[in-house]
Amino acid sequence: MTAAALSTVLRKHLCTIELVESDAIGIVGVGEATIPAIHDFNRKIGLDEQDFMRNTRATFKLGIEFVDWTRIGNAYMHPFGRYGYDMNGVAFHHYWLRTQQLGNDVPYGDYCVPPVAGKYGRFALPLSDPRSVLSTYSYAFHFDASLYAGYLRRLSERRGVLRTEGKIVEVRLSDKKDVIESMRLENGNIVFGDLFIDCSGFRALLIGDALGVPYQNWQEWLPCDRAIAVPCRNPDVLDPFTRATARSAGWQWRIPLQHRTGNGYVHCSEYISEDEATTILLGNLDGEALAAPSTIRFVAGRRARSWAGNCVAVGLSGGFLEPLESTSIYLIQVAIMKLIEHFPDRSFNALNVAVFNEQINLQFDQVRDFIILHYKMNNRDDSDFWKRCRAMQIPDTLEYRMRAFRERGHVVYSSRELFIETNWVAVFLGQELIPDALDPRVGCLSDALIVDKLDKMRQAIRRATETLPRHDRFVSEYCAADTGVAAAGTSSR
Repeated sequence: MTAAALSTVLRKHLCTIELVESDAIGIVGVGEATIPAIHDFNRKIGLDEQDFMRNTRATFKLGIEFVDWTRIGNAYMHPFGRYGYDMNGVAFHHYWLRTQQLGNDVPYGDYCVPPVAGKYGRFALPLSDPRSVLSTYSYAFHFDASLYAGYLRRLSERRGVLRTEGKIVEVRLSDKKDVIESMRLENGNIVFGDLFIDCSGFRALLIGDALGVPYQNWQEWLPCDRAIAVPCRNPDVLDPFTRATARSAGWQWRIPLQHRTGNGYVHCSEYISEDEATTILLGNLDGEALAAPSTIRFVAGRRARSWAGNCVAVGLSGGFLEPLESTSIYLIQVAIMKLIEHFPDRSFNALNVAVFNEQINLQFDQVRDFIILHYKMNNRDDSDFWKRCRAMQIPDTLEYRMRAFRERGHVVYSSRELFIETNWVAVFLGQELIPDALDPRVGCLSDALIVDKLDKMRQAIRRATETLPRHDRFVSEYCAADTGVAAAGTSSR
């Protein structure tokens, strides 16, 4: 991703981009679920959506369904879409909560296109006409991460990126503090550079091993430290959403691609053994397993700084947050785009670097809080893991947001954040954090009028989604994968 983006915006005669990687090192290619921000990245590097989807065996994603998180038997969706519409400057969720007080038991998701379309397995591209409810949602993708990497590699090399095959065995520093001079490869070759971008994954060979930038451990809030991953055959229905199902010691993902379904059990090794986790995962697949399960070990957290000296960490070398809200590729994307925005000259201006680090840290911290919310707001008593999560002390920043919503139904967020009001409300209400009081301006409309307006909204959404084609049919007609594209992505680092 980094090579593709830099080769798009930097002129060849001004700099050379050399990418060092080894085919002998596997990748964590279990399949990826994304969020709508991926459109911005793909558009900026000039990808054609249909061609990209065909080459990565992609499907569409309208949101994430959370099953058994609040309690066993409960489910809700965090969608990529708007709920209802605001009235008199008052957020929609206040009116829905008022109807709940009046005895209305219609789920919050019935007022948003993605949950309704997802329930019936339907999908179509959003309309551009703002008068239609089918313009009120967005979408993302499920795709094969290994195929995406190969696709971007071909694009990058066509744009002049020099790919060097080899393993890094030594990182050499200059006499100046925090400055990398060169890298020695296993074959003895030396790679020099002005700017080094560390995409070496959890190993963090440059930012961590060579420069010693510390890693901030967030396991006190996000205790899961393992994932067992395995692909399986697709079921008959190709759902247009990711599913995250809470298990006794973590949660299980399900990501449907065109050629297979990606599955994994993210769990805390303090509460369950690897063998037990594997048994649970294999016992909850939609189809026959297509490979042996693989284990991924991780520690949630981030580097104190993603940019040190002449080195920038992108991806897992800079930090890791479990993929509960599909933010892994987004955080890669943000780092790349912020690097382009703050691209240095050879002086590596200290203020420029500091601003980059502040912005990346803010992104990680805000996503962290959003993920913690899912664990904190649970009512499960069936396992010690969930009891621990409910009892844990959370960051003050998240406590403030939860208090604001609990007391007044108010959502605290800023325009600089990934997750905005509709995202927070979806999870707050989905996890059954119900406000003690509503916006008093709700009373400016009569109860009868509120009930009538919401009923019309719900009916309009239901009628509109019934016109959409089935997701699998739309994928087949829009972006069916070339049968010559080899299935990939089952290896792990």
